[in-house]
Amino acid sequence: MPPDEEHSRMTRNASSRRIATIRDEFAPIEVVGAGPAGLSAAITLARSGKQVLLHEAQREVGHRFQGDLQGLENWSGKRNVLDVLRAAGITTDFATAPCTHGIGFDAWDRRYPLCSSEPICYLVERGPDYGSLDRTLLDQALSLGVEVHFGSRKDHLSGAGILATGPHSASAIAVGYHFETSLADGFWLVLDDALAPGGYAYLLVMAGRGTVKSCMFRGFTEQRTYVQRTVDRFRRLLGFEMRDARFHGGAGSFFVPTTARRGHHLVAGEQAGFQDAFAGFGMRYAILSGVMAARSMLEHTDYDASWQREMKGPIDTAALNRVIYDRLGNHGYRWLLRAQARISDTTTFLRWLYGPSHLRRLLLPWAQRHLLAAG
Repeated sequence: MPPDEEHSRMTRNASSRRIATIRDEFAPIEVVGAGPAGLSAAITLARSGKQVLLHEAQREVGHRFQGDLQGLENWSGKRNVLDVLRAAGITTDFATAPCTHGIGFDAWDRRYPLCSSEPICYLVERGPDYGSLDRTLLDQALSLGVEVHFGSRKDHLSGAGILATGPHSASAIAVGYHFETSLADGFWLVLDDALAPGGYAYLLVMAGRGTVKSCMFRGFTEQRTYVQRTVDRFRRLLGFEMRDARFHGGAGSFFVPTTARRGHHLVAGEQAGFQDAFAGFGMRYAILSGVMAARSMLEHTDYDASWQREMKGPIDTAALNRVIYDRLGNHGYRWLLRAQARISDTTTFLRWLYGPSHLRRLLLPWAQRHLLAAG
């Protein structure tokens, strides 16, 4: 090729690369899923000046929860979860009820105090209503210029992006009722396989609204029976009433993640396995994983290295705790309630339970095999 033609070809190629770079720089980053993980990712990207296009398959944010009360975990990390979120640039303006005192019941109806010097968790509402966790995160995203497309189901992304579409299978289900009540704010647990096989039954109340559910890890086909037993037990123990009760159920997927990448895409939240297999919650992990995924895109850092450094330890330990708990039965559950009551600080006990140890590291491969087999 003559020198002039070679020079012209190289110039055209360099120009094309510059145009492609400029186009990629100003093209919106796509995020799939408007749950806590996807919204947190979108917020983090937008706060850094990026254009963000957020896809949500449902017609509204928090569609699958519809007023469900849940506990935002303060027990699975050393720092207060609200401080962690604020430091990450995520709003904490959603309604909360700090839980420092509650009651746990064993299978024989014995009461155990659940007390802590700091909140064990914060009750939050999930769903599309104002004041809920989901709606408040959505409002922050919109205020930052995030473009949200509801009813937009994306199976794949052509360019770089973040996937956060939630659980794709059910390792556990939480089934029960939402209702209105005159009970004061609070939380109550029953650990009894007759109510929630392998899990726990719970009653949460915040601002005159309640959620009562059986969180079960097996026996799904008998869920209506377990829900009725749960409602009957709490009525007998507490004498509470339900007004305008609405049946509701949800599912969670638990597995031990090894990577949070799908090809060129980063995966956050429950889709990546960032869940608490022991307690069945995972909002803290979901939000932080969304933040970390976004930061890794902005800073061109290793996302897997980031989440493994920050979350792998407690996620692995939660999986081990799940397998052990599943084999304890009612007598083992009673031991847990007694042990935390003797310490007189439930948050301290739970943080110890999630902490690393040499024995737990040795038992982890066994737990991983059993957790995967159960899934």
